[in-house]
Amino acid sequence: MAEKNNHNRLHVREPLSDTQMLMYISIGIFAAMYIAAMLTLKGGFLKPQMIFDLINDNAALIIISCALTIVMIGGGINISVGGVIGLTVMSCALFLNSNADGNSAVSILLTLLLALGIGLAFGVLQGFLVSHLEIQPFIVTLAGMFLARGLTTILSVNPVKVTHEGFLALVKAKLKISWLGYTAQNGNLIPAKIEIGAIVAVCVVILMYLILRYTRLGRSIYAVGGNRQSALMLGINVKSTVFWSYVISGLLSGLAGFVFLMHKPAGNASVAMRSEMDAIASSIIGGTLLTGGVGNVIGTFFGSMILATIQKIIALSPLNASWWQEMANGAMLSFFILLQSLVLMRKNRSRRKKKESAAPAKDRPKDG
Repeated sequence: MAEKNNHNRLHVREPLSDTQMLMYISIGIFAAMYIAAMLTLKGGFLKPQMIFDLINDNAALIIISCALTIVMIGGGINISVGGVIGLTVMSCALFLNSNADGNSAVSILLTLLLALGIGLAFGVLQGFLVSHLEIQPFIVTLAGMFLARGLTTILSVNPVKVTHEGFLALVKAKLKISWLGYTAQNGNLIPAKIEIGAIVAVCVVILMYLILRYTRLGRSIYAVGGNRQSALMLGINVKSTVFWSYVISGLLSGLAGFVFLMHKPAGNASVAMRSEMDAIASSIIGGTLLTGGVGNVIGTFFGSMILATIQKIIALSPLNASWWQEMANGAMLSFFILLQSLVLMRKNRSRRKKKESAAPAKDRPKDG
């Protein structure tokens, strides 16, 4: 009899965590939207290339959304990511043009290191101010956003187009998948094409997922975002955890700037304007709680894809005015904020029940 009970326990499924539930909802909404677009708009949505185009066009957004997710899971916020992208793009464009006659491979490598260096500098500075000086992260990163935008304008007021031939060859390089292509009207096979930046974005999502799920730092970020006092009691170095979350966020922002430049090889003062808002929306739609402790970069990836799909659907529909996209994004964001409120209510209710069950019988509240 005991063996039978143990056997049944092994097959009892654990209930879905808040992170898993919100992630599955995001994936389900994306799938429903895409299938609906395939059935109604047809056209490009019937071709696998559309999926690749969504990732190609939004690779930088996916990366900074992951950056926001890591910080938000830890209970913080970072609204400087868009400014860092703009500064990185302008700096890298000017650097490439000044080294147009040098060794292409070396110039591109140095440009990548420059992009990562800019992101790292912002991440270290903001992480120190937030974690060790305990200044509000919104204020710190708001100042960082203004600083990055101001430096971008100082570098060049006019648009800067990349003329480095080696880098432009990298921009044109694409991974071709013939068996996912389609046959054009003239009978030629058009293979599916994936940009290098899109591959980098997917690799970032996978890497950040592994870090958050399987490393000590990842578990610490969840613990700090869930409850700082409990994290301290568990022996977690809260200041170090918060600091490293901002360092990672800064590095990803610099990398996103380099990826953005690979997709659009030109810089100007308005690059990635308001992208931090889209990144925050992607994180929330992907299931990251504003209060911290809950989130998943896989969900964030699908949150970015939901926003990209909305944009594509509206562009291909009669309602192609810009305000329709803003309204659709706002409605989707409001829905997920409401959903998160329900999750928090459920979590608070379960905590209350645990406290009541753990309390002595004389201290428990009496009915009536």
